[in-house]
Amino acid sequence: MKENYESWRERSENEILFSRVVKAGKRVYYLDVKSDRHNEYYISMTESKRIKDGNEGERPVFEKHKIFLYREDIIKFLSALTDAAQFVGDHRPLIDASLGERYDEATGTTTRDALSADFNVEF
Repeated sequence: MKENYESWRERSENEILFSRVVKAGKRVYYLDVKSDRHNEYYISMTESKRIKDGNEGERPVFEKHKIFLYREDIIKFLSALTDAAQFVGDHRPLIDASLGERYDEATGTTTRDALSADFNVEF
């Protein structure tokens, strides 16, 4: 019985079906699609933050946080995330030359906004 458990645990922890990495300063975000023991897909989101740099004798130290998001919750989660991202974009536009333009009525200037694109997810 223990061998079966170890075999399942090994497979589930190591098998990443799809993955994306977002690097942001001292933080790295991993978005991995995995399969549970019932072959249901879920998203494992990991934030890895470097809290101590490594030197000659020591390895860097990371703090990790995980969120597991199952299929039945993805639409609700994306809707809430989109609303929150839009709020941030509306109140604190991000300026980046590679992103869409945004007009700021208060200053009368055009800026670039990372949140100008619409999300469209279908299942």
